[in-house]
Amino acid sequence: MKKLLLIILLCGSFVYGQGVTAIPLTQQEYVRFLYEIERAPRKLPELVQAVRSRGIGFEFNRGLRSLTKSKTGNDDDLLRAIEEANRRRKDPSSAKRPSSAEAKSLLEKARANTLASLDEMPDFVVKQRIRRSLSVAGTNNFRGLDRLIVAVSYRADGREEYRLLSKNGVQNASPGQKSSYSEAGGTSSTGEFVTVLATVFKPGSMTRFEFVDTDLLRNRKTLVFDFSIDREKARQQITSYGYVADSTISGMSGRIWIDRVKARVIRLDSKATQIPIGFPVTAASRVIDYDWVNISEEDYLLPISSDVRLTFREPKRSYESKNFIEFKDYQKYGTEVVILDDDTEFIEDPEAKTDPNAPPPLKIKPKPDN
Repeated sequence: MKKLLLIILLCGSFVYGQGVTAIPLTQQEYVRFLYEIERAPRKLPELVQAVRSRGIGFEFNRGLRSLTKSKTGNDDDLLRAIEEANRRRKDPSSAKRPSSAEAKSLLEKARANTLASLDEMPDFVVKQRIRRSLSVAGTNNFRGLDRLIVAVSYRADGREEYRLLSKNGVQNASPGQKSSYSEAGGTSSTGEFVTVLATVFKPGSMTRFEFVDTDLLRNRKTLVFDFSIDREKARQQITSYGYVADSTISGMSGRIWIDRVKARVIRLDSKATQIPIGFPVTAASRVIDYDWVNISEEDYLLPISSDVRLTFREPKRSYESKNFIEFKDYQKYGTEVVILDDDTEFIEDPEAKTDPNAPPPLKIKPKPDN
């Protein structure tokens, strides 16, 4: 297995899509699409776009949801699009797609709010509970590798320090401060805090934005935007420490969900792009969910979970690693991070056993700003 440290340098301009047309998809059309996708998966984006641009004229019930999952491999993009189209069909006023001007306005407010938050972020500590697993690439059949508890100290200047408190329930006798939790071996990640969202909106990154759709995320109405940034602007550094150390840079693309009330990003889904052919890492991605947390009687938008994926080649086959990270117990800087009873239960999950046949580690680490 290999180690992952992602940091994101993005920003930009914007492009907007068209409004909903007058003729919604019928149930017959939708079902026919699903069977065509089963035979030709390349048609899936066409159906997603049709759902978003035309809407639907039928009830998206449990039976259709089950059929959709089975015919499309449980595609999250389509499920989100059709569930939002179903909400829009039931209540057109509350789920109405905004105009291009409205979407642009919300994006610019989110940009301003995110960049302003840089000067408002306090020093803090937080506990990460991490489940790490591995599968043969493309199978989605993940086997638990281990579970970690990591204490993270964040400073307002962007510094992050990590202390590995325990691995598979065994406490670390001397958890020193490190720039990551890489001492645990396997895949690790950093940069989920202010840096990721702030750099999405940095002017120097020349990010391209495109309005996609409305969505309901954790009972919050959101606007969804796709974004992308070229390799030479993003310069996301990926370093492999397998049998031979190697390093490269990548571009980035992904999607953000912006809360329509507070104009803040509450989810980011990003993928590495333009990875050179022949590099051991063939794919890197993560999804970060953000929410408001209280630190010293003030509310701040910070990560509550992160799903980090990495696909890499070995001599005989390719593997995909997955780290699911929970961020718990945000507190003011200097507070001691301790392992609680529920953390011990989490670590002692019977599936969280180290795989002795796991491949060697890999690391994706940030490239400092120039």
